[in-house]
Amino acid sequence: MEAYRGLLFPLGFLIILAVATLSHGESSTCLTVYKEGGAPAVFQSPKCPRWTHSDYASYSRSTSRCQTAMLKGRRKSLEDRTLCVLDLRIPFPGKAGVKEVTVGIVAVFDGHNGAEASEMASKLLLEYFVLHTYFLIDAAYSAILKKGSGSLQTSAEHHSIFQRYNWDGLLNWHELDLGRFKHSFQANFDDSFHFEILKEALLRAIHDIDAKFSMEASRKNLVSGSTATIILLADGQILVANIGDSKALLCSEKFQSPAEAKATYLRLYRQERRNGAISRLRNYKNLDLASSTGVVHFSVKELTRDHHPDRDDEKLRVETAGGYVLEWGGVPRVNGELAISRAIGDVSFKSYGVISAPELTDWQPLTVNDTYLVAASDGVFEKLNVQDVCDLLWEVRSYDSGRSELSSSCSYSLADCIVNTAFEKGSMDNVAAVVVPLVSTGFSESLLKERSVGEGDINYKASGLQSTHEGSANDFSYAIKQLEYAHPVVSKFDRLLSTCCKQRMSMKVMCMTCIRLFLRPLANSLGDL
Repeated sequence: MEAYRGLLFPLGFLIILAVATLSHGESSTCLTVYKEGGAPAVFQSPKCPRWTHSDYASYSRSTSRCQTAMLKGRRKSLEDRTLCVLDLRIPFPGKAGVKEVTVGIVAVFDGHNGAEASEMASKLLLEYFVLHTYFLIDAAYSAILKKGSGSLQTSAEHHSIFQRYNWDGLLNWHELDLGRFKHSFQANFDDSFHFEILKEALLRAIHDIDAKFSMEASRKNLVSGSTATIILLADGQILVANIGDSKALLCSEKFQSPAEAKATYLRLYRQERRNGAISRLRNYKNLDLASSTGVVHFSVKELTRDHHPDRDDEKLRVETAGGYVLEWGGVPRVNGELAISRAIGDVSFKSYGVISAPELTDWQPLTVNDTYLVAASDGVFEKLNVQDVCDLLWEVRSYDSGRSELSSSCSYSLADCIVNTAFEKGSMDNVAAVVVPLVSTGFSESLLKERSVGEGDINYKASGLQSTHEGSANDFSYAIKQLEYAHPVVSKFDRLLSTCCKQRMSMKVMCMTCIRLFLRPLANSLGDL
């Protein structure tokens, strides 16, 4: 009986969705607001009452899956900010029905001349990103339903729909390169569509944040600016958008030969001796072992390039706009002042070639050897290089079983280990870092399977691992409404799940479609109880 009671509420809820003809998508008035002013206008307009800002207190909270740390260091105030959310579950349309994708967003913002720009960017990024993703997906669902079906059956149908659909009518509210989005849909709908949506949503969110802050800066005479290093994770792939000189990097397992391993241990030993530290290699046991068998160490892959004004392409843009690059205090600066050539904010430098457009490292697959994903502000790299960061994480992991040998700097989290080590080595700047242990995030089911070869089945629930789910109309998961750690903004996507109940469909078709999409898997799961 309890099982039936549990079924009644979602059943009634879905029937309400089916008969409420205005429950799908966005209202035409709100859509107009979006087209004219983007995310800032939507959140401010009374015509879009469902879009309100959420509480951001939990978005930078450090967890085992998403470790964050910030340190004021030797500065008077903390101007760095972080963001890390790994549990956005978003339903995308596909040839086979609906594909639910778990999306993560990781970001570091390094503010300067005040914290206003970094604070606004860290607060608005998730909201704006979700809003743009929602509107772009909503447009895609509308295009599909114009075909009179809840899914695209063939590549030809997909191509036909998106050729006819007027993307410019929805997307032309600001001067971005719409061609990169409108013409990027590939024949294979499932493989590329959600990646293009997510990338475009991120670019639009960054544009809107800079526009919003620029208006605030002009109104309040603010002079601050901020870097932004943002990483998206989805379906076992990552995309990086970078503005300024914060960094993103991957630490990946790599087997070293005995000779390479010996050289690595000696390098780390000498570094610690130079720093006056008590070496963890003092008994040479590990050195002897490495000399005979080799070792699995971490190699580094830098995912960003710094935007310093002496970089040839950056300098050319600044000088073309009428600015100049002058070294002051040993640092090349735009007009002798600003040390980065791309930034959110820094309004007074925008007329001299400083831009907020990010440089993208486009979608690339993670491999089974990729172990840690790191984003950090430049304060970390005053005294550490990118390989040093991976060395540090490797040492912590290697000595995890003997944690008493670790310094107090590394006793809490990997992110704290990075920022505290940078501070102890003499960094004069604010320091901030986000570390994502990739083995525990479950962004790719194939990666999880690779990691589990020879280790038996993985208990996903016990280990905190999550896998993506792709289903047809007959087996689509209802998990988006049951996500344990869901953020308030994610609830906006619930409405997209009712697009099968469009007004143009008959009542019978609406109810049967909703039952087929949502209630059958729910009933099946109840039958397993």
